[in-house]
Amino acid sequence: MIFSAPAFMRALAVVAACSALLATAHAADPKPDAIIKTKSIEARVFLDDKVKVDAALAADCLAEGKKWLDKNAAEAAASRKEDPQFFKEGGWDFERKYAIRSVVADRYVSILRNDYMDTHGAHPNSDVNTVLWDKAEGKRISIRPFFSETADNGPAMKAMVKAVIASLKIEKKKRGAGETATDEWFKELAPSLLKIGAVMLAPSTDAGKSSGLTFHYPPYAVGPYAEGEYRAFVPWETLKPYLTAEGTRIFSGARPKSDADEPQ
Repeated sequence: MIFSAPAFMRALAVVAACSALLATAHAADPKPDAIIKTKSIEARVFLDDKVKVDAALAADCLAEGKKWLDKNAAEAAASRKEDPQFFKEGGWDFERKYAIRSVVADRYVSILRNDYMDTHGAHPNSDVNTVLWDKAEGKRISIRPFFSETADNGPAMKAMVKAVIASLKIEKKKRGAGETATDEWFKELAPSLLKIGAVMLAPSTDAGKSSGLTFHYPPYAVGPYAEGEYRAFVPWETLKPYLTAEGTRIFSGARPKSDADEPQ
């Protein structure tokens, strides 16, 4: 095909524009804060910009992330050695992201940790966990300081797990998955901080406060894989009888609509 000079110049302009767009898109891709790339795996860790503002928090998350990279790289290498045929189309693909979800009383920082894992199975898998960071102490903490007691099978934990299950049932009905809102899917949830699910402080319509607790569950935890992740919300009013003075200080207001509507 022979182009006229004007047509040829227009074609060159289109190619140049496309190249510029691709270059811009590539440049916009975030750079991993840690990465391992071998024949067996490519695994990355990302910290959002808000995490990086706090040097101690960023260092803590990055240290944990690097341990996760090393662990999965070793497992991938061992798997490749044992059965190379599963790596003919490439290595495993793993990714971990840390993102701040709320900052309460300018002290308590809630971070959502999302993992993506593709080991060339029937489908990729994902996981979700949380980190609660105390800026004043420069360390991770639990929600214990906000409650007068958190003993296994104690009144506070029983109230929490009851509210969590009620919230999950409502969410399942919203998704048209009411048939899985059964005790069978909730049997792993127990009135214990170690068995109720990954928890964080929910944001609030009152600045600097928390509206309650959100509990986060990966696929398979409280429903079939096809239903994806779930997030249960427990308003602070439900937990009011069990709050310490610090809990009373940080909890107030309502859950913002933006938080409730955010895709899970």
